[in-house]
Amino acid sequence: MSDDLKYFEDLVVGTKASFGRYEVTREEVVEFASKYDPQPFHLSDEAAAQTHFGRLSASGWHTAAMAMRMAVENMKDQRSAGLGSPGLDELRWLKPVYPGDTLRCETELLEKRVSRSRPEMGITKGRTTVFNQHDQAVMTYIANGLIRTRPAASQA
Repeated sequence: MSDDLKYFEDLVVGTKASFGRYEVTREEVVEFASKYDPQPFHLSDEAAAQTHFGRLSASGWHTAAMAMRMAVENMKDQRSAGLGSPGLDELRWLKPVYPGDTLRCETELLEKRVSRSRPEMGITKGRTTVFNQHDQAVMTYIANGLIRTRPAASQA
C-alpha cells in the first residue's frame, strides 16, 4: 500500500468539504422514475401539477443516486484507504429537486472510532448535505464508512 493513502488516523473529526456539480435534466428524471419510482409526479408535469410539487420532480431515490455519483467522483480525487459503507443512519428529503436544478454536496466528519471486532479498520460517521443552486438544502444523510487503519510498518 502506498504511503500517500489517507488512513483512519489521518481523519480529523469536524473536517468539512464541499464538492460536486450535478445538472438535473428532465430526461434523466423521467428515465429514473420510469425504471425505479414510477409515481405520476415523477413522470409528468400534468400529474405533478395536481400535487404539492407543482411540477415534475425527481424521485428522492434519484436525488440520493445523484449525490452518490458526486461522492464517487470526489473520491477519485482523494487517495483514501476506504473500504465502503455498512449503511446510513438517516436520510431526509427536505425540498423537491426539479429538472434544471444544479446540485452540490457538503460533508462533515462527525465521529470516528476503531472497530472493536476488526481493529484493522475504523468506522466513521459523516453528514452529507445536498444543496441546489439557490443554496437550499434538498437532502441530508448520515453515512457510516469503513476505512483501513494505518498498517503497523507504516507507522514507524
